[in-house]
Amino acid sequence: MAYFAPEPLVQLGLAAAAAALMGLAGAITLSARSTRLRTDMAIAAIASFIEKDGSPSFVCTSDGEVIRANGAARQMFSTRRGETLAGTLRNTFANPGGIIFRLKTAAQTDNGAAREDIVTRKGYMRLAVHVLEADQLLWRLETVAEAGQGRGSDGPSLPMMMTGRSGAVLYMNEGARNLIGGRSKSLDAIFDSLPVRFGSVNQITTTEGHMNVLVTHVDAGAGRTAIYLLPPGEEVTPNASASWSSFEDLPVPMVRFSPEGDVCKFNRKAADLIGTDLADGVHISKLMEGLGRPITDWLGETVSGRAVQQSEFLRLKRTDKEMFVQVALSRMTDEDETSVVAVLADATELKTLEAQFVQSQKMQAIGQLAGGVAHDFNNLLTAISGHCDLLLLRHDQGDPDYSDLVQINQNANRAAALVGQLLAFSRKQTLRPEELDLRDTMSDLTHLLNRLVGERVRLSLSHDPVLKPIRADKRQLEQVLMNLVVNARDAMPDGGEIQIETECITLKEPLERDRVSVPVGDYVCLRVIDSGMGIPADKQQKVFEPFYTTKRTGEGTGLGLSTAYGIVKQTGGFIFVDSDLSQGTCFSIMFLVIEQMTPAPAKSTKIDVKMEPKHGDGVILLVEDEAPVRAFASRALRLRGYTVLEAESAEAALKTLEDENLSVDLFVTDVVMPGKDGPSWVREALKERPEVRVVFVSGYAEDRLNNQQDSIPNSVFLPKPFSLNDLAETVHRQLH
Repeated sequence: MAYFAPEPLVQLGLAAAAAALMGLAGAITLSARSTRLRTDMAIAAIASFIEKDGSPSFVCTSDGEVIRANGAARQMFSTRRGETLAGTLRNTFANPGGIIFRLKTAAQTDNGAAREDIVTRKGYMRLAVHVLEADQLLWRLETVAEAGQGRGSDGPSLPMMMTGRSGAVLYMNEGARNLIGGRSKSLDAIFDSLPVRFGSVNQITTTEGHMNVLVTHVDAGAGRTAIYLLPPGEEVTPNASASWSSFEDLPVPMVRFSPEGDVCKFNRKAADLIGTDLADGVHISKLMEGLGRPITDWLGETVSGRAVQQSEFLRLKRTDKEMFVQVALSRMTDEDETSVVAVLADATELKTLEAQFVQSQKMQAIGQLAGGVAHDFNNLLTAISGHCDLLLLRHDQGDPDYSDLVQINQNANRAAALVGQLLAFSRKQTLRPEELDLRDTMSDLTHLLNRLVGERVRLSLSHDPVLKPIRADKRQLEQVLMNLVVNARDAMPDGGEIQIETECITLKEPLERDRVSVPVGDYVCLRVIDSGMGIPADKQQKVFEPFYTTKRTGEGTGLGLSTAYGIVKQTGGFIFVDSDLSQGTCFSIMFLVIEQMTPAPAKSTKIDVKMEPKHGDGVILLVEDEAPVRAFASRALRLRGYTVLEAESAEAALKTLEDENLSVDLFVTDVVMPGKDGPSWVREALKERPEVRVVFVSGYAEDRLNNQQDSIPNSVFLPKPFSLNDLAETVHRQLH
């Protein structure tokens, strides 16, 4: 560019810029080369240090690609540069990818190092990782001599061996090998007599002669059995029964019950798992629940040998946290006394994941049910309230029937509000979002909220002085606030204070909470705080479920919080709950701040004021498959002076329109009908009559129509249930 420039001064400037850019590029190249050289030197130094290590060691990238491997690794795994560590260890661990990811995450988030002891077919292996410079990791694999010590036990591991279905010994830990004096491949080489008597003292053969041991076992799954060899206690004979105290050191939680279900004995692991409620003489029903039938029946079936299901998942009755256990029962005979031994395993994580999946499926099913029920109810309520409106036109306030008609109308509106709650929960309602300032919304709602809380509860409001606008449906947001305030009032039967606060907050990094990620951005946070009795920790995750309520029968439907949850989620916001027993509860709602835009000139609304005198011009084709709704709508429109043509289906409507001499100004049609739906027949009709305007009505939410309505010009949506005035005004606006 400098060469072709016409002016010398421009040539000089461009040449100087080119020289500066070349110099900068050279500096960057030298810096990168220097960094790479330092990295290579560091890796070479580490590789030289670990080369003589007797345990396999690897230097890998953060993605798991092997850069260097020491002599022990090359000899054991034939590892080559470029392979992945997960592929190298695929024959050593059952799931190397998951183990590597878990350790790498722990090392990167903690102190730069992590390790884990893993059970393999060859015994216990310890895999350790250290974070190096340049985003690289050093991995080291070693054999753990004592499995018990490597896994954080209190002392040396108990002698244990794993057997298969045929009785072959698949694995013996070091404690068992030291006790017997070597590795054995079958049970008959260890025990003097077969079959093995579990729960009793058996005689085994060791290199030092015969020895008496107490034998117990645990089902290890897949047809395998873990057999433990324990000290028998003092003065026992080979066939004598063992003392339960020997089970104290078992590494699995075990409880011994009487046939009636009372606790006889338990070990330390069981006490740690079940909690302080576990004690001698306590009935099993006081410790766990959730079988769906009396647990004593299950115990009785186990004692009699009739139990079909040996293992069940139950919920512990712990007050500090929610925990689930998998319980396997076995019958035990000790000196002609029968008891039941329960082997427990912590299944909290498994049941939590299962509950989340079931909950999502249940929510989806109830949402679909709510949408279908709401559609049918809206049709019924449209007919009820519509015909009530027609009757009210023929009665004045002095008529004795007038008050009865008003009651019918008001209760129909209440039923419509309940249907709206169902739709809000299932997030299938039609929202009318608008720009809102929460200070104005709360100001309009304060009088009603004060009436809701009563005289014993004080309501206080606190606003951020620089509150920014949000976008939401004002009517639905008011419903959310009323639900939260009513719940706060009910949580304080002796009175108290409800605080409503608004605050602008800015998230500079995503907020991870309650399995939800709130993205970065500016938010308006609305809090409803009470000083009531609080919500137990194990109940907090259920408060947003539909029909879940802690109130007595008749005091609540259990739809209040689920409705609030549905409205907030459909609006694009987030809702959280914080609560402490006897301290109170705080519900926090976060709405994304909208960018303020220059307001558009307000449209004239004079047409609404002058609407009433101008009814009666036009021909309307009314298409509705529900006869009561069609009858009400046609009478309502005829009363306003319109000419109404009725059709009970899309096919009948198209048949009517075949008359070319027929002039139609407006289609009023249901969306969902047997045969062709509303949008389908309207699109077909508009091909011949493109100037006709359309009013869609439906008991479903507007989202059933949104994708199709965009392709239909001059169309509006009127949700059911609608009143006589709603229908007449909507028709008038479309025609004028």
